Amino acid sequence: MSPHRIALLFNANKVYDRQVISGIGQYLKSTRVEWDLFMEEDFRCRTLGIQHWRGDGIIADFDDPAVAETLTHLPMPVVAVGGSYADDSQYPPNTPYVATDNTKLVRLAYDHLIAQGLQRFAFYGLPPSPGNRWAHERETAFLQMIDADGLEGMVYRGSPTSAGGWGRAQEDMAAWVKSLPKPIGVIAVTDARARQLLQACVVADVPVPEQIAVVGIDNDPMAQLLSRIPLTSVTQGAEEMGRMAAQVLHQMLHGGDCTNTRVLVPPVGINVQASSLHQPMRSPHVMRARHYIRQYACLGIKTEQVADYVGISRTLLEEHFKRELKQTVHQTILEHKLEMARAMLKDSSIPLADVAVRCGFTSLQYMYAVFRREFNCTPRQFLGMARA
Repeated sequence: MSPHRIALLFNANKVYDRQVISGIGQYLKSTRVEWDLFMEEDFRCRTLGIQHWRGDGIIADFDDPAVAETLTHLPMPVVAVGGSYADDSQYPPNTPYVATDNTKLVRLAYDHLIAQGLQRFAFYGLPPSPGNRWAHERETAFLQMIDADGLEGMVYRGSPTSAGGWGRAQEDMAAWVKSLPKPIGVIAVTDARARQLLQACVVADVPVPEQIAVVGIDNDPMAQLLSRIPLTSVTQGAEEMGRMAAQVLHQMLHGGDCTNTRVLVPPVGINVQASSLHQPMRSPHVMRARHYIRQYACLGIKTEQVADYVGISRTLLEEHFKRELKQTVHQTILEHKLEMARAMLKDSSIPLADVAVRCGFTSLQYMYAVFRREFNCTPRQFLGMARA
């Protein structure tokens, strides 16, 4: 028998879609199912001519209303993948649907911020549009949680991301950041929006996470790479969604009736990083200094530069650090560099020399010396322990 011809209609520019596709691939390998896969090179054309495609089945992102509308009445097995809905009528009729559980995604982020001792919360979402229904579901879930706890939640949707309007959008976002009551925890609807929020905090000179603790959704490596402050993010079960969607389509191709199948996939967990680890600070000088250190420690800054940023003498800043943190400014800078180095060492594709340079050590030899002094092991030995 020749392989079934299957179309995957996703936007591979997005980490969520790529993870779903990865899950489909994992299912095929684990079951030895042979499918001849079609994917459009330009995702903007993914539905163009699909009605005339001579295939056996489709797995598609139904968060895009154009895709959902085009595929609903096709005479072949179709499995929908997308966000969950509180209102069952929002799901496509007579179509198996594998969903990320939007409520549980937001709940995981919200509970994490509560655990940090925060009592004020906000949500950074997306402007309403047919393609952003999943974002509205997350916003609604946030407001329901806030209301159930008797709190007032603030929502900011901002503007659609575009090069032409980015300058004004960032100014508006910085103004919103300044206007928020503090300290506050903010849940961003995606990591992309969380990264924009972190940039706005830098522009507004608002310390993260002392005054604003940030949690994103997606655990997107690209967002981590482009953010000076490591981002806490909820990891969706997108790969499991892909595996489940492939399994459902496999059953349909062999005569199974999955018309009324609906699966909600919970999040995998939360990757906790510096952006959400809120610690109340009595000294505003220490708060500002740590905000600066998180952004620039790996660029080789010195204590004098931190003091200049804060606007007080080095001696006075050292006094505040010893009183508040029980360590010097230099030790705090070094601690941040080592934290970044330990995180990078877990990625075996990054050469040790590159880790040293990117984390602000003057040489690989110096990084070795610091690891021996602080951890009684070399970076390579630490790498082995991290993998064990």
